Amino acid sequence: MFEYFYHQIIRKTIIGFGSLFNGITIQKENSSDEVVSSFQVPLGYGPTQKFLARIEQDPDLNSPIQMTLPRMSFEFIGLSYDQTRKVTTTQIFTKADANNKNLVKKAYMPVPYNLEFELSIYTKLNDDMLQIIEQIVPYFQPSYNITVDLLEEIGEKKDIPIVLENILMSDEYEGNFSTRRALIYTLKFTAKTYLFGPVTSATSDIIRKASISYPVGEKTDSPTREVVYSSEPRAIKNYTGIVIGNLSKDIISTDIVIEVEDVSQITTKTYIDIEGEEMYVKSITGNKLTVQRGADGTQVTDHVRGTEIKSITSSDNELIEFGDDFGFSGITF
Repeated sequence: MFEYFYHQIIRKTIIGFGSLFNGITIQKENSSDEVVSSFQVPLGYGPTQKFLARIEQDPDLNSPIQMTLPRMSFEFIGLSYDQTRKVTTTQIFTKADANNKNLVKKAYMPVPYNLEFELSIYTKLNDDMLQIIEQIVPYFQPSYNITVDLLEEIGEKKDIPIVLENILMSDEYEGNFSTRRALIYTLKFTAKTYLFGPVTSATSDIIRKASISYPVGEKTDSPTREVVYSSEPRAIKNYTGIVIGNLSKDIISTDIVIEVEDVSQITTKTYIDIEGEEMYVKSITGNKLTVQRGADGTQVTDHVRGTEIKSITSSDNELIEFGDDFGFSGITF
């Protein structure tokens, strides 16, 4: 039933969470409100008890080897299934192999899981704590999204919401005045991520070319003429990213004449891609193109001035991916 796979999704989410708090800075000011020092708060991975033990083992305020404050640490503390984000498991992600276009990588829809984290902040002074807290809390309302490449094999990136659940405060201060004091704030977060199963490979069923031949003329056992009809998949969108111009005026869905800034790279009887709408260029007059809108069933929409015009060429035909819509070019010879 089970097979080995490891996408490092949990590890990537942990690293992404920790990177959020890797640039917190504290400033010290003098009586004239001038900044006299500024330093970055160290961040480490580990449980709160570990850092408290290091503080308590050497409470001497003057010891040169005591752990300096302020400091932050975070820890991954739990994993739970999130039923509220459940999706249909029979859907699949597909992507053509970069080295072999006929080979397709497939993965089923991921399973939603919540990762629980604790971020602990340790300071000696209350002002230091408030500086740190105010650099964190405003970004969580109550969530902040980070983008994680969950499945590199098929290029699946997702926005992972990091939700701030609550904040707990404590003041570790016992004994006489020489005893070390530590203010501790514990922030609890939930990262709503997804876990993918194994990625499988299969041969693509895209037919790159189909030819049909049949005799023409009178019925005979030995036909003297033959007609061959050949059809190849044709891209209906731009894959290469090549931009050949920009719109010089807004166009609405009913316009069949569009104005462009430069027509030097556009030719007639070709297809272009404008924000996912495929158009067939019938003729060119000056900087105006007469086009067929919504070619091959693509959605006809409005487009604003400055929008990029992309070419659809034979190079795009070679990049058609499994699962994409495409048109056909018919040739009779």
